[in-house]
Amino acid sequence: MIPDLGKYADAVLGSYAASLGLITALVAWSLWRGARIRRTLAEVEARAAKAKEAKRNV
Repeated sequence: MIPDLGKYADAVLGSYAASLGLITALVAWSLWRGARIRRTLAEVEARAAKAKEAKRNV
């Protein structure tokens, strides 16, 4: 059931499409950035664990 938007249909539907596109892009960017940060954190933690182990062996 689509409401009758009259002469504003193009503007309203275009706005909906732009909004959905921006929300999708924001979610995708957030997921990509989260994965990148998790990888970086894992690398830092691995280096810290290695340094701690090396310090223990000295």
